[in-house]
Amino acid sequence: MQDRTHSLQAASVASTAPAPAPAQAASTAQETRGQWLMVAGGVLLGTVGVFVQEAGQHPLVTVLFRCAFGALALLAWGMATGRVRELRVRGTSWAVVAATGLLMVLNWALFFAAIPLTSIGVATIVFHIQPVWIMLFGALVLREAVAPRQAAAMLAALLGLVLTTGLLGGSGAVAWGPGYVSGLLMCLAGSLCYAAVTILAKTEKVVTPFALAWWQCAVGTVLLLWVPLVHGGPQAPSSWAWLAGLGVLHTGLAYAILFAGMARLTLGRIAVLQYVYPLTAIVLDWAVYGRALDAVQLAGVGLMAGALLVVKARQLR
Repeated sequence: MQDRTHSLQAASVASTAPAPAPAQAASTAQETRGQWLMVAGGVLLGTVGVFVQEAGQHPLVTVLFRCAFGALALLAWGMATGRVRELRVRGTSWAVVAATGLLMVLNWALFFAAIPLTSIGVATIVFHIQPVWIMLFGALVLREAVAPRQAAAMLAALLGLVLTTGLLGGSGAVAWGPGYVSGLLMCLAGSLCYAAVTILAKTEKVVTPFALAWWQCAVGTVLLLWVPLVHGGPQAPSSWAWLAGLGVLHTGLAYAILFAGMARLTLGRIAVLQYVYPLTAIVLDWAVYGRALDAVQLAGVGLMAGALLVVKARQLR
């Protein structure tokens, strides 16, 4: 849940539809509370990279324990809110559950592996190019019409992505190293997986976002049970704590906070507030590890943010 965690967020936004707004829900107090909940959830997700680096585990080990702890946290939340019945899956929904679970494992593994090769800030920003892949899928596969403004926004987002990588900035000499480029490619591949999860979530009309999120964690846990036998498991108590945080905080708690906020806001406002996550990641990368983006990269971040807001405006209609 890179993260919607990154995983929960994508499924939740994709599955959220504008609801009839009763007078109380549309009140200023409710909207303000929703905004603060979204900000809190975004700040929480922005710390994912720190937890991944401090855990110091193989990416697949990290994904396994995030899935395992996340499944437990979501199950506890579902029991507390009376939503456990939603976890029942029937018929063709199993295919969507299995596919999104596999894609989320790949998504998280690629993202976690890319962080030490690039940086928390760069990996997080590159990962957020996924709305462009969704639009390209709609245009090339579904033959959806793309307005000139949307096409220009896609090109601007891709240009912003190139600038953000640092390949054209003052750190270009370092950035062109094989490890760094590999990390960028991992981020792009992960964003494609994330986009596929979003597309599949839009086709699922029976399984709720909560159930889909839980099953993604459950599928990931089962798929990766073999990993400790090959790569070993965490030894230090601190590593266990960081991994538990990825599941409990960035999956269970983040899910509860973000969905509580989304229930009080329009989809357009949700799209804007989702940028709290990458901005937090950039700030923490600088504050904790001293890795700051240069002027060219910051310009790319701004260009990407503006362009992706235009892209998302179309997807949220």
